[in-house]
Amino acid sequence: MNFPDNSIYLASRSLRRRELLKQIGVRYNILLMRETLSRPLDVDETPLPDESPTDYVYRIVNTKAEEGWSRLIQRRLPLQPVLVADTVVTIDGCILGKPQDSAQAEETLMALSGRTHQVMTAIGVVVRDKIQVRLSTTDVRFREIGKREIRYCINSGEIFDKAGAYAIQGMASAFIVEISGSYSGVMGLPLFETAQLLEEVGIEVFA
Repeated sequence: MNFPDNSIYLASRSLRRRELLKQIGVRYNILLMRETLSRPLDVDETPLPDESPTDYVYRIVNTKAEEGWSRLIQRRLPLQPVLVADTVVTIDGCILGKPQDSAQAEETLMALSGRTHQVMTAIGVVVRDKIQVRLSTTDVRFREIGKREIRYCINSGEIFDKAGAYAIQGMASAFIVEISGSYSGVMGLPLFETAQLLEEVGIEVFA
């Protein structure tokens, strides 16, 4: 399927995802799932009991894709592909979400200290009633992190809207011993998988 203006909708508020799409020459419009932050969330991102990280991230991305396409129909917007994404940090099979306070942020960073964890980013593209999903999983190994360093990260405020309480392009880059997988995937949008998926639905990258 070809689209006349070769553009997509990005259903995300993430500035990092916008920047990454620009890196591969993809034109996009922002599709806000809710028009104001005061409105209730469209997608409940609470993990289900005993839900694995893989099942969780697939479920959330499929739900976001369905909701995104519904928004196009409701708002009578041009029917272009909708790109959605979701990122989770996981260790020992547990999902580490965005910390709600300083205590939770400290607990999360201590759990990651000196260990290898996984960052899973699923992306989905929906066109009409068809959703296609790709998953990128990256292993990230941290060195031991001292309490002074953790306090510094917390006091900076950088970590509170980040899964796993860190951003790979931020302060945590000083903690990373090794990364095996997709750097852009850890940022929130794996560009290899994204480019593949967009090309498959008729959107040219680097155009």
